[in-house]
Amino acid sequence: MINFRRITEDNFEEIVRMKRPADEHFVASNTYSLAQAWLFREANDVYPFAIYEDGTAVGFMLLDEDLEERCLIIWRIMFPEENAGKGYGTEALRLIVRLAGESGKYDFMILQCAPDNLRAHHVYEKVGFRDTGEINDGESVMRLDF
Repeated sequence: MINFRRITEDNFEEIVRMKRPADEHFVASNTYSLAQAWLFREANDVYPFAIYEDGTAVGFMLLDEDLEERCLIIWRIMFPEENAGKGYGTEALRLIVRLAGESGKYDFMILQCAPDNLRAHHVYEKVGFRDTGEINDGESVMRLDF
């Protein structure tokens, strides 16, 4: 069963060591993502999480919260090559969508996806995100309304 855990001294190295294939260009490294989370820490609205399947770390997620807009943004989601294609992404997305909806804090969620990342587009659509037609920084903006 998928669950989210804070990144601590206990799992930091494991999360930083997760790597996408060398030719993968869709997602920034977890190290870069953690640096961004630290950089924006004063805003108190950026949250990095380790994604676990039972007791094993299988991925990483970085969330950004915009309470004025009542929006939760999936800034990054990454699974290393050895965990790709196992359904972890779909399960993690379904869980974060459920938790965000149940929280009552958000009216919608958004994320951005490279137009040529067909695997990710398929997973996002399967979970309920829809392409808005908007392009931001060369990526498709996808939205899920509650």
